[in-house]
Amino acid sequence: MRVAEEIQARLAAEWPEAEIEVRNDSARHAGHAGDDGSGESHFHVTIGSDALTAMSRLARHRAVHAAIGPDLMGRIHAFGLTVRD
Repeated sequence: MRVAEEIQARLAAEWPEAEIEVRNDSARHAGHAGDDGSGESHFHVTIGSDALTAMSRLARHRAVHAAIGPDLMGRIHAFGLTVRD
């Protein structure tokens, strides 16, 4: 399974009601630091969930990172997060 698909599946399992978009930005960072050549190193998630909007920015990031899990987060060089109301 591709990293973007894994991210999507894990976030959907945690917040089934959420609207989730996972964007792979790795191609934009080809040749830069953190590019491991796999094409799966840089990601941005946009998620809409009432559960997340009630949290502080730091709590949101912690909750999303926990839902994705340390095994998968360890394979990602850069991760951006936008939470929609």
